[in-house]
Amino acid sequence: MLKRAVVSGLQSTGVDVVDLGVVPSPCQQYYTKKGDVTAGIIITASHNPPEYNGLKLIDHEGVELPDKKLLEIEEIYRDKKYSYAGWDSPGEYQKADPTSMYIKAVLKMVDREAVEAWRPKVVVDPGNGAGSMVTPILLRKLGCKVVTVNSQPDGTFPGRNPEPVPENIKDLSKTVEAIDADLGVAHDGDADRATFVDEKGNAHLGDVSLAILFREMLENKEGNLVVTPVSSGNKVADTVDKVGGEVIWTEVGSTAVARKMMEIGEECVCGGEENGGVIFPDFQYCRDGALTTARLIELMARKQKTLSSFASQLPKYKNVKTKIKVEDKENAMKKTINSLSGEGERSTTKDGIKIFYEDGWLLIRPSGTEPVIRVFTEAKTQRKAEKLSKHGLKTIKEAIQ
Repeated sequence: MLKRAVVSGLQSTGVDVVDLGVVPSPCQQYYTKKGDVTAGIIITASHNPPEYNGLKLIDHEGVELPDKKLLEIEEIYRDKKYSYAGWDSPGEYQKADPTSMYIKAVLKMVDREAVEAWRPKVVVDPGNGAGSMVTPILLRKLGCKVVTVNSQPDGTFPGRNPEPVPENIKDLSKTVEAIDADLGVAHDGDADRATFVDEKGNAHLGDVSLAILFREMLENKEGNLVVTPVSSGNKVADTVDKVGGEVIWTEVGSTAVARKMMEIGEECVCGGEENGGVIFPDFQYCRDGALTTARLIELMARKQKTLSSFASQLPKYKNVKTKIKVEDKENAMKKTINSLSGEGERSTTKDGIKIFYEDGWLLIRPSGTEPVIRVFTEAKTQRKAEKLSKHGLKTIKEAIQ
């Protein structure tokens, strides 16, 4: 329904439209960058529950538009600064399927011989989302033995909540363990994120794959910079520091990370978020769940190591992620920041407020897509991480009251 509305709106103003159907966001972004088009629109709510939906606007380079441009477009719409085409000159309409082009491009970024020699068994859980159209096919072409769960595209997401966090992918973990698979991967609704399950059935948060891939990229590239938002933690920072790299911190959100990477240029070897969204600048400046999966499998094949083995070599920290429903996020955040002012050894308000304590940190920030405020914590012990999380939630509740 939303697609038909978008197409009609564009055609009514004389804009030609290419309809790609159901594809992952990074696949659409690759087509926008490589195809004969000026810009792109993705209809998706990404990791959010099925009752949500929205539009992602993409520029000619395949990158999400910055907030400034989005506000300009909203102003054009609000003030009716546009005109309709004549009855005899609407925009043209055609269909295209970019999946083959995209899969071929991803395969060129990976050592297929190494993967084919190993021939790993991989369980793929696209969560009934757009990843169903690409990742199982890609991994089979890569040389993997693929088993799928929740791989029938269905926008009501009957199999599980679209956000690929450990509590939502328990079926994937059980399947990996039951069939002795080498790896499990889960996507969100539009497949720009990937969360991994090791061969023992243990689900790992996105900071694990981010740290592993950052280290690999830094050890094999000429640049020494990586970009990640303030929501990433010391597991990533310590790993990067150990191999002589440097972290550039941004606001939370793939757009902020991608734009900063583009600004840095060749010195930036990789970027991404702790939610499982990794950006490979040698391919394109957007989060890419399928390429992230392929790159991790390639690394495991070349090193002949399991994901649990890679994870065991990383610094040990405990994380807690939670959220609280808040209607007036702006007012609640102002009061929360005021309440926490002066706490800890230092703090930053780059995105919400992040406070660094002697033995951990607390990040409180408003969601950009839901009426919630998110609370992230990290510490050396689970008890401390949970204590910081409770402190953050209590402060927000007091602000609301």
